[in-house]
Parts: sequence; structure tokens; C-alpha cells
Amino acid sequence: MSLRFKVVIPARYASSRLPGKPLLAIAGKPMIVHVCERAREAGAEEVIVATDDRRIFQTVFDLGIKAVMTRQDHQSGTERIAEVAHRCAWPGNEIIVNLQGDEPLIPPAIIRDAAVALAGQRQAGIATLAAKIIDSEEIFNPNAVKVVVNKDGYALYFSRAPIPWERDAFARQGKKPSGTFPYLRHIGLYAYTVDFLNRYCSWEPSPLEPVEALEQLRILWHGEAVLVKLVETTPEAGVDTWEDLRRVEQVLSLKR
Repeated sequence: MSLRFKVVIPARYASSRLPGKPLLAIAGKPMIVHVCERAREAGAEEVIVATDDRRIFQTVFDLGIKAVMTRQDHQSGTERIAEVAHRCAWPGNEIIVNLQGDEPLIPPAIIRDAAVALAGQRQAGIATLAAKIIDSEEIFNPNAVKVVVNKDGYALYFSRAPIPWERDAFARQGKKPSGTFPYLRHIGLYAYTVDFLNRYCSWEPSPLEPVEALEQLRILWHGEAVLVKLVETTPEAGVDTWEDLRRVEQVLSLKR
């Protein structure tokens, strides 16, 4: 059975470290174009850039990529995508993958993995990804978001802290896990239905969000399930700094 899903890529011009980030050239193309290509390679039936900036809109439109101008007052990419879904009048069961516009090295296979995972169950309106943590130091890195799941693969909690905390092992041997429990790193790629998006945008923020600085905690706070699909490896980091830009440039230049 063929899977139908759409990819929407929220893209803002403003960035404190990399102004105009979506339009920065990498291997001869704007970064946002590379991200759109990864989405197409994943098999998305439609790829849309959602932006509030006319420069981004015009750049992708001129290159034959569909774009939608959205309001400027959205607090998150999720809200921006919800506006696109509403304006396009997509049905409630439509699957949308939220792909960040600064992920030009994202493997197309994991974009599809998220959509497939969501389509394969009925308990959750949202699916995301995680990979086993191999380097124990990453467990204690607050920039690496951890997730604990239940026996059916649905999220129990997301945190920047080491979860679960191995009380006895850490007491005996410091910051060294016992190896008896798999630590999982959350990968911030989401697939959700339009119905879920509509519910999400009606919710008040949860008090957990500013504590952990994790928007996805709103979902658990309001009692909804989040399916977590395990993938083999964490994908390459996106572009947040000039150093990241040079790293990605080297990788994509070799593929030209």
C-alpha cells in the first residue's frame, strides 16, 4: 500500500547567529532548496515552504517550489504549519511531516519513517523519532534531548536531563550507565495529522515547557500520546552556526 503524506517546511529569515539562514548558499543552492530536495526524495506527494518572509517565498517560488506566506505572529513552526493546513483545506486525517528548514543533510528515509510510523497505528495523532545513545557523555549533555518510552513505544517523558536516572549505578561508578537500559536521544522530526494540529493549537502552553525549554511537553501535559519510532542512528546536525555551514558545504560539495 502506498503512503500519502505531505512535508511542510517552516522557514523564518531572522536568526540571531545566521541572519537569512534559509537562503544561505550551500554547494551552489540556497539551504532551503536542499531541504526541499530531501523531502521530495522521501516520497512526499507535496512539499511546501511555510514562511512569513517575502524573500524566502520568492526564492523558492522562482525555483518551482510551492510556498505559502503565513502570518508573522506564530510562536512556533507547528502553528505556522497549522495555518498552511487550514488554508489548504486539508482533511483531518492528512499526514504532515514537519521538517526544519535548516536540515539539509536529513536522510530522506527517516522523513518517511516518521510518516509510516504514524500511519501504522491509531493511538496517537503525532509520531516522532529517536535513536539509541552510544556515547555515554551524550546522556549528560543538555543539548541532547532524551526520551523514555513505554512498552508500546509511546513517550513517557522528554527531558534535557539524563532519564532514566540510574540511581545505584551512578552512585557506584559516577557518570557511567550500567548498560542494562537503552538511553534514547530524541530526533526533532514530527509527523502529525491535521486533526492533531487543530487540537494542539487550541491548547494553552504547559508550565513544563519553559522549565525544560521543550515544546513537545505540551502534548504530554494535555494527555495525548506521542509515538516514538526508533531509527538506527541520529542524523547529522543541522545548521546553527557558520561552522555548521562550512561542515555541510563540504559534505554536499562532494555529492555534486
